[in-house]
Amino acid sequence: MATNAVGTSAADAAADEQDSSAVPGVRHDTFTVGFHLAAPPSAVFEAFADTPVRRRWFKLPGHQVSYRHDFTLNGGETASSVFTVPDAPPERLAYASRYLDITSGSRIVYAYTSRVDDVPRWTSLVTIELHPEADSTHLRWTEQAAFLTPSAEPDHDFPHLRGATRLRLNGLAAALTATGQAGTRPHERR
Repeated sequence: MATNAVGTSAADAAADEQDSSAVPGVRHDTFTVGFHLAAPPSAVFEAFADTPVRRRWFKLPGHQVSYRHDFTLNGGETASSVFTVPDAPPERLAYASRYLDITSGSRIVYAYTSRVDDVPRWTSLVTIELHPEADSTHLRWTEQAAFLTPSAEPDHDFPHLRGATRLRLNGLAAALTATGQAGTRPHERR
């Protein structure tokens, strides 16, 4: 039996090709969003750590069904909701994360998976870095996403995720303002 350069037989390669057609390919994308927050890094960090403050800016759309947050190493966050729009069936949204690294006042690293109707849509590794700048903080959010199951419009998946992140960071700025801190100035690098 003939093999190719990596030691795979023609029959194995044909079988792999048939198997791979049944499962959509995984699309990988990475983006970085920078935000200037008029609050010290300790206050920004606390907005991630303090569950009532985090709930002001981290929300899934729709009617909230459940939420749990354990801001500890190997802890995580779970949230679920039902999202409805006119003339469409409701979607069950679910989010589950795990904190991989927490460096007080300066860095948070976590992985999460988002599901729609119990189907894993994407999973991501997120690194949040907090850098002091005078009386403010430069927040740098880097997300590395693997889109596991494309939506009906797969070209919209990455822009949707990036846009949702920007909205979430706008919510963070509003939560800091509500707790006595001030606004932001976002910028993005891809």
